[in-house]
Amino acid sequence: MERSCSVKSRDSITHQDHEPAPPYSRGHTPPPLQRRSRRTMVDVTKWPLFSLMEGEELSSIRQACVFGTSANEVIYITHNDDVYVFGLNCSNCLGTGDSQSTILPKKLDFLSGRKVVSLSYGSGPHILLATEEGELFAWGHNGYSQLGNGTTNQGVAPVLVSASLLNKRVTEVACGSHHSLALTNTGEVYAWGYNNCGQVGSGSTANQPTPRRVSNCLQNKVVVSITCGQTSSLAVVENGEVYGWGYNGNGQLGLGNNGNQLTPCRLVGLQGLCVLQIVSGYAHSLALTDEGLLYAWGTNTYGQLGTGNKSNQLSPVQIMAEKERIVEIAACHSTHTSAAKTQSGQVYMWGQCREHDDFLTVSQSLKKEFDSPETADLKFSVDGKYINVHKAVLKIRCEHFRSMFQSHWNEDMKEVIEIDQFTYPVYRSFLEFLYTDNIDLPPEDAIGLLDLATSYCENRLKRLCQHIIKRGITIENAFSLLAAAVRYDAEDLEEFCFKFCVNHLTEVTQTAAFWQIEGNLLKEFISRASRCGAFKN
Repeated sequence: MERSCSVKSRDSITHQDHEPAPPYSRGHTPPPLQRRSRRTMVDVTKWPLFSLMEGEELSSIRQACVFGTSANEVIYITHNDDVYVFGLNCSNCLGTGDSQSTILPKKLDFLSGRKVVSLSYGSGPHILLATEEGELFAWGHNGYSQLGNGTTNQGVAPVLVSASLLNKRVTEVACGSHHSLALTNTGEVYAWGYNNCGQVGSGSTANQPTPRRVSNCLQNKVVVSITCGQTSSLAVVENGEVYGWGYNGNGQLGLGNNGNQLTPCRLVGLQGLCVLQIVSGYAHSLALTDEGLLYAWGTNTYGQLGTGNKSNQLSPVQIMAEKERIVEIAACHSTHTSAAKTQSGQVYMWGQCREHDDFLTVSQSLKKEFDSPETADLKFSVDGKYINVHKAVLKIRCEHFRSMFQSHWNEDMKEVIEIDQFTYPVYRSFLEFLYTDNIDLPPEDAIGLLDLATSYCENRLKRLCQHIIKRGITIENAFSLLAAAVRYDAEDLEEFCFKFCVNHLTEVTQTAAFWQIEGNLLKEFISRASRCGAFKN
């Protein structure tokens, strides 16, 4: 059986709809900036730049990016899809039409309502912004034609990048120091701007004034994700392979050497792995596989590779192998820092990090009070165990409880409510979700929570459960999760599990779950996999 690997394009991932979006700072905002299904306040109060804003303005923020050499510029998007900027306005990077700095947010009327899906900035800084309609806008520093308009004149306001992108639909953007990348919905990569090390991938070191398709060995490939280091570029294609080009003096391309590449070159050090996500720091890179494994390479002066030493790595090396499954990674072309999030929601950072204080936000304080007998006014009894909660929180957060705690429900007068239709881990996780917006469950238990979410009509929780299950899928549990997705009529999850099973067909067919499954489902899987060409020689 031939092993294949199918990776979804980044514009199909809906992570932002499932978890509270953090404010992104000093880096490439992970696409997509999806429109959120519920209003969730983004806590930006630790940034001094936001100290002059009123509470109502702060509560309107859906997504924020703090950027610039000294983190003195801000662009943020509201729940109504309005775009605002404020700060020093270096190189006209605020896009307000003039060079004036402002401490009060200014609305970019031209972009408001366009639904931003991807945002990135360079060191000038210059800004790239892609909308849900596939339009690409650019403004700011343009000394190397990184705005893609054929000139070197600074862009004082957002301008549509046309030229070879005129009839293309852009889904993701990435900026290096002074070069730019754009990914289209058909899997094509376009590059332009500064090209002293080949980071545009044109085969030369001449600057590229307008978008040019990166071809060569990517010519017949469908690219699903892109990222930029300071003067390097990386791309993931649909079969999980990674290609790199540009500056490689510190091994940041992961090719096993430190020679620059003027055209894309495949990272053979990741051969046999299916990469889902890739990110780049100033001169290092991280890759995350579909099995939750994390690899790092490049410069390591600040320990940003997480290898336990400060030696550069010319080829990918696995890190955090002793930790639980990794589900998301982050880095930024302007810093020497790395970050990773685990399946249980733990976030790790390493490299050139700053210290933080012990101040607790409202959300952190609320999380701390979950299952606290000192302040709770209600208990749930599940499998003989108590869970302490607060009626007010449950009524605010859940329509089911809002109805329950009415005078005509018996439960409204009780101090202890018995629950017998769900297990303790599942119900506790549900209640904790109401306090934290997070779920800490293995994928097998998340199936039970998916059942609860369906029963309580908690659609957002249902989507989050599917997301957790996707992130926790392994060769051993893949077929069981596929069966559960079919049972709960979760079509998107079913498609994801099916593709994973096909990608790892040989290993999955050797698991106990595969042969213990109900006969009709097994026959349907084999038939469908055959139609997809999974059994071809």
